[in-house]
Amino acid sequence: MDGVVQAWVTGWVVSRGAAAPEREPWGFTVDVGQVAQVSRHVFEALGDDVEEEVVRKVVGGVTGAGVWLKVFQDPEVVGPWLDEGWWVDPEQGYLMTVPLTAPAQRTAAPDGYRLHTWSVGGVTRVLVAAPDGSLAARGQVAPTGATAVFDQIETVTAHRRRGLGGVVMRTLQAVAADTGAETGVLAGTPAGRGLYESLGWHVEAPLTSAKFVGPDAGRPSVAAGGKPGGG
Repeated sequence: MDGVVQAWVTGWVVSRGAAAPEREPWGFTVDVGQVAQVSRHVFEALGDDVEEEVVRKVVGGVTGAGVWLKVFQDPEVVGPWLDEGWWVDPEQGYLMTVPLTAPAQRTAAPDGYRLHTWSVGGVTRVLVAAPDGSLAARGQVAPTGATAVFDQIETVTAHRRRGLGGVVMRTLQAVAADTGAETGVLAGTPAGRGLYESLGWHVEAPLTSAKFVGPDAGRPSVAAGGKPGGG
């Protein structure tokens, strides 16, 4: 899909309330304004089109902690390109898309669960509450014209394998289609990939997430566990 990275960035900033993306020769810079994520550099190239020299040049200009990189290539490939002080998320992500042209079927929550949908500021959120009122699953979507970005899809561990992720995604896909969006875009995790593919989503490219934590942290390893902040 042409322009998939730009579509993802455009919808992501709406979903998260981040600053408008700044165009760069290699992609986009987005100011997020959080301690764990001050800003992010998102490279536009996909897969084998990602150039080591370009990534190294951008990395060399980062000196402040809390800056993230989003590179659409495998972590094993990108990790060696990063300087001292970078933490690389060992969990590979996936940039995925789905056509929204076919009518999406809304599904009800299982017995005992409550489904609530609301929209604020161009973002529609879906909540599935457990029988005791606690969070069971959630997600949100930000339509931006022909595309819609799906974001922060989550099912609480105790409520998995009950179809709640499917309820959330089908509801969001229907909402996006109703706005006129023709394509859905998201950055998924290995845990979510199976669900998304069962709903017709397709992997466009792998995704590496990395964060600058400062030179005092030493040279990171892609095998390291734990995340120093949200990506």
